[in-house]
Amino acid sequence: MAPIRIGSGFYAAIDDVRYLRTYLKMLVHPELHCPAKPAKLRDVAAEYSAKTRELLLQLARAISESLGLDGGRISKALNLGSCFQMILGNLYPPPYSGPGDLGIGLPAHSDQGLLSLVFQDGVDGLQIERDGHWILAKLLPGAFFVIAGDQLEIVTNGRYKAPIHRAVVHGDQQRMSFLSMIAPSMDTVVEPVSELEREGKGLEFRGVKFRDYLAHHQTNKLDANKALNFARVTRPAGRPYRTA
Repeated sequence: MAPIRIGSGFYAAIDDVRYLRTYLKMLVHPELHCPAKPAKLRDVAAEYSAKTRELLLQLARAISESLGLDGGRISKALNLGSCFQMILGNLYPPPYSGPGDLGIGLPAHSDQGLLSLVFQDGVDGLQIERDGHWILAKLLPGAFFVIAGDQLEIVTNGRYKAPIHRAVVHGDQQRMSFLSMIAPSMDTVVEPVSELEREGKGLEFRGVKFRDYLAHHQTNKLDANKALNFARVTRPAGRPYRTA
């Protein structure tokens, strides 16, 4: 949880593979953290994080309305006025083993936050898992990809799913991507909003403080969306669902 991180893997103490990635990660809200060099980076990071945060908060409002809720319901439930925000720059070099081989820049995972906005440099590499198959998220020139995160799946009681995705590298092309992610404030307890309780099933997730969820996510290997099990309500086989 260092506010500025530069590395190549996910969590060095538990990684057992070498990812084909180099990254710069900065925590930018509620306080902006940025390397001192290059000198103009701070101004760029401040503007980019503010603009993308505004867009992501608008998307959270639209998602709330899409579920038949008041537009501010999700933002209020997650205290998004004081949201946690991170920006992340990724550099994926070509695989070392030669042209035509597929290398993993980042393995299959779901995002730990609420919403992520991803911009790419024109080189394909983002893949989404669907029905057991990997599908290329084909680039649209000048467009952002919006990726739902674990906290969105929790707060919507599973109505929105956090997709499993990965980054791959291949051939002789270098790839870059830039991500802006928002999440609840660190001390917010994330739980499904009561209006989205499923009839006969209750709530699918228990309330978990985002700080604790992030600590769990950051100290375990990336493994699809298994981190969600930390917040998932477990019930004995054959027992009906009840409100947690």
